[in-house]
Amino acid sequence: MLNWCRAAVGRVTQQPQLNFMLTNWIARRQLTLFMAWFSRLEAPWVRVPSIALWKFFADVDLSDARERHFRSLHDCFIRELRPGARPVDMDPDRIVSPCDAIVGAVGHIEGGTVLQAKGHPYALAELLADGALARHYHGGSYLTLRLTAGMYHRLHAPADCLIEQVDYIAGDTWNVNPIALQRVPRLYCRNERAIVRCRTANDELITLVPVAAILVASIRLHCIATRLHLRYDGPQRLPCAARYAKGAELGWFEHGSTVIMVVPAGFKILAGIHSGVRIRMGEALAATAVKR
Repeated sequence: MLNWCRAAVGRVTQQPQLNFMLTNWIARRQLTLFMAWFSRLEAPWVRVPSIALWKFFADVDLSDARERHFRSLHDCFIRELRPGARPVDMDPDRIVSPCDAIVGAVGHIEGGTVLQAKGHPYALAELLADGALARHYHGGSYLTLRLTAGMYHRLHAPADCLIEQVDYIAGDTWNVNPIALQRVPRLYCRNERAIVRCRTANDELITLVPVAAILVASIRLHCIATRLHLRYDGPQRLPCAARYAKGAELGWFEHGSTVIMVVPAGFKILAGIHSGVRIRMGEALAATAVKR
């Protein structure tokens, strides 16, 4: 019976038009704010069935979690890993994934335009809300890393780096699944997001853009005191000077969404990194073209 139920829900959600309607043509902001409240409820009659349903439908694997007992659904969503669960590639010439993810669009940056999905370009300057920063990446590369609902949701440093600035961009909470990416132009530029500038030990600037989505719109970064969420109203620019070793935790999404990584010219995306590949935090994504 349980398998039948799971299969039935899967068949419904795999219908593109129905999936899009169910996950987007609703009160996205209100539902996201409700989820932020509901997921923190610690009463057993809320916590136990909520976690059970989430695990059943979202393909959740808690075998690598530090803890197995959680105070709330939210507590389970932002779980920490047990030590050693994610080996980090420590080659100084390589940049590693900041999160567990499925690789989406990936490619070379020319003319200031990148892809959210095949046939759906958007301007890097609009995503970053900074034309000069976008021009810095001409000739560089971008990777879109999508976190599913059941994945580990914490973010980590892609290299030894100094986070020198965070910009918060208020926005919508469109779903960021592949179906929505094919239907909503410039989706990442519409959604709430943070632009995190990471300066490496070799003075290379890597930018991470955590993008929020429906049920998700809250981003917590250790380098700033403020939790970024739908009710946050500024300031937009948040200077900081926080150093992190490669693989160190930077913060977390409340539930999971997408991280867009932008790297400058001189880095090459590794051959095995392409759309549809599953990758774990700490695995190498790109390397310098010339060994130092």
